[in-house]
Amino acid sequence: MSKSFNLFLQGQSSFSSAQLSRLKAKLKKNLSSKISLTANDYFLINSEKAVDADKLKEVLHAEETLKDCSFYIGARLGTISPWSSKAGDILKNIGFDQLRIEKFVGFNLVGFEIDDFQLEAIFDPMTQSIFQKPPIEFFDSSLSSKDQRVIDFCNKGIDALKTANSELGLALSNDEIEYLDIFYSNEKRDPTESELMMFAQANSEHCRHKIFNADWSLDSNKVESSLFDLIKKTSKGDKPHLISAYKDNAAVISGEVSNLLEQNSKDVYKFESQLMNSLIKVETHNHPTAISPFPGAATGSGGEIRDEGATGSGAKPKTGLVGFNVSNLNLDDDNMPKQKAPFPERIASPKQIMIEGPIGAAAFNNEFGRPCTLGYFRVLQTKTNKEKSAYGYHKPIMLAGGIGQIKDAYSLKGGIDHNHLVIVLVAHPCLLVLVAEPLHQFLQEKVKRNWILLLFKEAMLKWREGVKKSLIHVFQRKKILLNLFMMLVQAVSLMQFLS
Repeated sequence: MSKSFNLFLQGQSSFSSAQLSRLKAKLKKNLSSKISLTANDYFLINSEKAVDADKLKEVLHAEETLKDCSFYIGARLGTISPWSSKAGDILKNIGFDQLRIEKFVGFNLVGFEIDDFQLEAIFDPMTQSIFQKPPIEFFDSSLSSKDQRVIDFCNKGIDALKTANSELGLALSNDEIEYLDIFYSNEKRDPTESELMMFAQANSEHCRHKIFNADWSLDSNKVESSLFDLIKKTSKGDKPHLISAYKDNAAVISGEVSNLLEQNSKDVYKFESQLMNSLIKVETHNHPTAISPFPGAATGSGGEIRDEGATGSGAKPKTGLVGFNVSNLNLDDDNMPKQKAPFPERIASPKQIMIEGPIGAAAFNNEFGRPCTLGYFRVLQTKTNKEKSAYGYHKPIMLAGGIGQIKDAYSLKGGIDHNHLVIVLVAHPCLLVLVAEPLHQFLQEKVKRNWILLLFKEAMLKWREGVKKSLIHVFQRKKILLNLFMMLVQAVSLMQFLS
């Protein structure tokens, strides 16, 4: 086995003086003013061969580590941070290949101890770890896999499901637990924790169709169309500009002929006239934004950009939209509404969301290279008859959308024939929500071969209610594109609030 080299460098200050002052105010608990807090970036570089350390220091604006810190905060063991992925690509492009890099923030405390901290202000246990000494062996660490846990349903019945719901944080409703009770009673077997986790994901915001496709009543009268049926009605009838809706990652409408600078197979560039269509997409990333506003909103915009590019046989995202619905901000302003109500401690406050969320979404748009030129911001919190109770967007709506462009010839995906090879991507359990919906749609609509259906029979049972994840609006007239786009934003926001 070849020997690897580790290099630990100290970078520049992680925060400005103003940011450090605010951070110190969050962290200390009734401490004297004679305290000091500093924070610097630290870079751990791992390479299979010797690297040009001087050039690397110049790129990172870093030097050899001079002293240890009180503690370090960085990515969780066994994970790769988004920063690491982007920095690794940049370094590879400038000549540093076969190299891994990770960034940590080292904190130095003078006048108080780490136990005096409120670490939740700077530490996210879902994505980060705390290191008491320089994490030199970060890349060499490995995590052992846990054995599959079986829920003792046959002996303990529905109580075992309730316990698992609490311990695993599944957030299953009573109706869902009763459904599982009936299902596993008929099956006469114990469920695994993986099965329950998969079932719980069926109500994620990427797959809400057991709600949107459910029967519902208005003033005690059953409504014939589901909520999703009502949305899809916008695509019915005479829609001459509509090319694709509710069947792909984004909706496509007809566009205009444009002159494009194209490169042919001989690497010769020339202008060609082609029909270019427009695509539109809006989706939400609510729960991640509620838990961690900056990365939650960032990945919301990133997922929407991905969907635009994956429309048809390949499209180009052009401009973005970001929107937020939250409860009262409770600002220190006499003219602003202040109505305190019980608020879940596990999620960020509306003020924190509106400080960090828009910046996170804008950051991802900028890093991708797509401008985010549209946006909205709404606050809603209303009183109820109960004291210290209110309705509002305590769990926020983070809406990510965009408009793109696609060649007319690429606007629709090709069909899958029986003779075509099928590639199935199997993801980590954390990514089940991203895999199950397209897999279910693929099996239901495209492939009829029995061996594939048998192979994924169990997955289909768990995901049969999720068919399509996009709530896509249809635009009939190009000249009112932006107005209709904002109407879609408001419609999706209302439905999210009602559901």
